[in-house]
Amino acid sequence: MKLHLLDRSSTGNTSITVSQNNYKNFLKVWHFHEELELVYIIKSTGTRFVGDSIEKFQSGEVILIGKNVPHMWLNDEAYFEENSSLTAQAVSVHFKDNFVGKEFLSLPEMQPISHLLKKAAQGIKFNNVTDNIKNELLNLSSLNPAIKITRIIEILSKLEQTQHYTLLSSNGFINTFHQTENKRLNTIYEYVYQNFHTPISSKDVAELANMNASAFSRFFKTIHRKPFTRFLNEIRIGFACKMLLENKESITSIAYACGFGNISNFNRQFRIIKNESPSSFLSQHKKHL
Repeated sequence: MKLHLLDRSSTGNTSITVSQNNYKNFLKVWHFHEELELVYIIKSTGTRFVGDSIEKFQSGEVILIGKNVPHMWLNDEAYFEENSSLTAQAVSVHFKDNFVGKEFLSLPEMQPISHLLKKAAQGIKFNNVTDNIKNELLNLSSLNPAIKITRIIEILSKLEQTQHYTLLSSNGFINTFHQTENKRLNTIYEYVYQNFHTPISSKDVAELANMNASAFSRFFKTIHRKPFTRFLNEIRIGFACKMLLENKESITSIAYACGFGNISNFNRQFRIIKNESPSSFLSQHKKHL
């Protein structure tokens, strides 16, 4: 997947942009932008990519993504069939991290929201979001600009008080797009996302980055606080989880499809990263399928 910088700035001289989308499928582009993005998936299913997180998504989820965090919602294959009647519906809210002014966000009363926006650098999935919050997101576009700002603050405050949430991307990923080396890193990420299902060695990637193996190892570990092999295995296991939840192939087939040379290594890496076996993961999540 090639990474794209998209312009999500307001065309109407407003600090908040609200879009209510109803398409045959979501934008099939791996992208990032300066604005934070609050998304409510009204109706759709597929695979969600946020940073180095790859997970299945479904209707009803609410996600907050920080600025410059690469992401994509990729619909299931059925959405791209010629005669498909499926639709992808969502509310998307885009705003800068200082949309109400830095001084306002620094007020003691605003500290919880300020901390929430910082945590969004990893991407946040809010669990068990109330229908009241979802309805407020649905109604945002009909409000006048001043009320829209206060309503967004109210929604963020309610989401901040939610105790049940999941940070999506790994902590080591969050600052990589601010680094002076980001062109080199983007080349690495693009290569990994396109080829993780095939054998990849750190030596191959080091050559791609025009670095010797030891220098690349130090560079990558400094940025991600983990070895390249761990990063690669997390990407592979993340995609394996997506395939397991689709329930279309056997565990052995999925292991090979995700780039593992043998089933024993797949099972070992799955347990290291997910703290459970593939069969246990599938069993635990069957009720959500």
